[in-house]
Amino acid sequence: MANIENQKFIALDISGKNYLSWVLDVKLYLSAKKLRHTIDEDNAASNEERTTALIFPRHHIDDGLKYEYLTVENPLELWQNLNDRFEHLKAVVLPKALNDWAQLRFQDFKTVSEYNSMLFKIVS
Repeated sequence: MANIENQKFIALDISGKNYLSWVLDVKLYLSAKKLRHTIDEDNAASNEERTTALIFPRHHIDDGLKYEYLTVENPLELWQNLNDRFEHLKAVVLPKALNDWAQLRFQDFKTVSEYNSMLFKIVS
């Protein structure tokens, strides 16, 4: 139970395959902690706020990424570096989702819950 509390969500994979959901999770977490402004451009965050905001994403990225961005001390800089690295995934994921949506047929599933599960997976 303590392990669940320590890891709020899955760490960002070095391949970036879970980048889109990771971004949403980080934004939600920082918003809940009232630190969302630390990853916005032209912010006036204090050093304490920046440090607090930086700790969380560092604990939730793959070790390979952690070592690559070891010298980054500003959450905005880390956010932008990761965005530059993985933002192209939207161009890959969206066409696949649109294709999956076009191919989705109710009759291909045995139950309504299986269909709904696939539907929500595509939408997300």
